[in-house]
Amino acid sequence: MAQNMTRRRVVLVQILALALAAVMPLLSGGVDIQQVRVLAAKFNVTCVVVFGDSSVDPGNNNYIATPFKGNFLPYGKDFFRGHPTGRFSNGRLATDFIAEALGYTNEIRPFLNKRLRPVDILHGVSFASAASGYDELTANLSHVLPVSKQLEYFREYKMRLRQLIGARKAENIIKNAVAVMSMGTNDFLQNYYLEPIRPKQYTLEEYQNYLASCMSDDVKTMHSLGITRLVVVGVPPLGCMPLVKTLMNQETCVEKYNNFSSSFNSKLQFKLEVARTTLGMKIGYVDAYGIFEDAVNNSKKYGFIEASKGCCGTGTIEYGDTCRGMSTCADASKYVFWDAVHPTERMYEIIAGQAIDSLRKQLMT
Repeated sequence: MAQNMTRRRVVLVQILALALAAVMPLLSGGVDIQQVRVLAAKFNVTCVVVFGDSSVDPGNNNYIATPFKGNFLPYGKDFFRGHPTGRFSNGRLATDFIAEALGYTNEIRPFLNKRLRPVDILHGVSFASAASGYDELTANLSHVLPVSKQLEYFREYKMRLRQLIGARKAENIIKNAVAVMSMGTNDFLQNYYLEPIRPKQYTLEEYQNYLASCMSDDVKTMHSLGITRLVVVGVPPLGCMPLVKTLMNQETCVEKYNNFSSSFNSKLQFKLEVARTTLGMKIGYVDAYGIFEDAVNNSKKYGFIEASKGCCGTGTIEYGDTCRGMSTCADASKYVFWDAVHPTERMYEIIAGQAIDSLRKQLMT
């Protein structure tokens, strides 16, 4: 009897697995999720840990004293249960889709969430803070978490993990985790081009080099803390952001801003190549610049009908608090941008597809 029940359970699990495989869609970019999950199991990928800014902050800023929050409508209107979480989008972020593709969870939790569950600790969390950047000054100007503080919380996370499952298993989880780092936009838009401190110290190219060095130091610290697999997301073409176009009084992408975005990404990639060689880490790179550029220039290819303005308010200048309570477009999935700065859930899904492809090719080999 017991043997028959066990066989039935096994058969049921197999049927459910086959059903899931049949209905699970491909993420944009043609990534086979089932193949990714098989590879993740083969290479013992254990969880996802996230560092960065609003592009990957699921709500850590809700728990700190800063005006840079997204925990009010219309942010989150298309999220599960239709409520704001602190994500600066209408729904999920790229890291949520990445975690789902790996088979862990359909939403990454903020580490500062007071209701963090043991299962969240095991599957991975985000330490990211909206308005942060590679430059410590960027975060300090906005009263958010700099990377140094995010890494401090990562150390605390490791302690909680050890308390939960023991030191040896905890170290194994960290060793086989995938870390995601996404930031850089605020260093330029909220710092260099807005505040007088850094321009007095650095030319634009010198500042790019400084930021790339900061990123390199962060990677070294992550490595010292046990991280061996890392995905770094480059900055998008900042000149194509609706807010930048509005401020520069241009209808098309601002070439000057796009040029330094591209130049900065090249410096990041050079530093990452050095880190691969010297630290022996497996490091993937996500070309956010190329993804956004293609979506803006070939919007119909991705099912978009609007790539020049956001879905919130006029779509030309509202973001963060100025988006609060604003009316929105009828279907955000047809827009590249949710507000005048941040992408829609649909655009994040496309970015996630490219990130997963990078993870598959560069980290799981």
